[in-house]
Amino acid sequence: MAVREILDQRVIDLDMEAKSKAEVLEHLAQLLKNAGYIDDLSGYLKDVYIREQEGITGIGNHVAIPHGKSDSVERVGIAIGRTKEMIEWESYDGEPSDLFFLFAVPSDSEGARDHLKLISELAAKLGNNKTMEKLQTAKSYEELLEAFA
Repeated sequence: MAVREILDQRVIDLDMEAKSKAEVLEHLAQLLKNAGYIDDLSGYLKDVYIREQEGITGIGNHVAIPHGKSDSVERVGIAIGRTKEMIEWESYDGEPSDLFFLFAVPSDSEGARDHLKLISELAAKLGNNKTMEKLQTAKSYEELLEAFA
């Protein structure tokens, strides 16, 4: 399973209107619910907030990777959002974020393995300046896919 293989246009919003962390998480989680990745929106969000309390999910360079293993997840997915304005988010570099990757991960051990592989791959891609530039400027699903090529 690779990040590029599970990207789904239905759960990507490159023009989010969100103005807070809560709005980012709720919007992206709703996209996941609407596309059938999760079955219980409030249960999933509760699990994501529990994970948020455990440690920083802002990885720097204005990127955050919120996630949480949840029994509410039907299948692994990643909702991607980019906001027009920077959002305050706890991060390793102390900077706000405007690019978000919200993971939907089942609680079972297979889901946990997939989750670790995907986060590892995503972190490697996000460490590449060319990839980051493409992600920050992508205007369409196709351009987003190209960034992960």
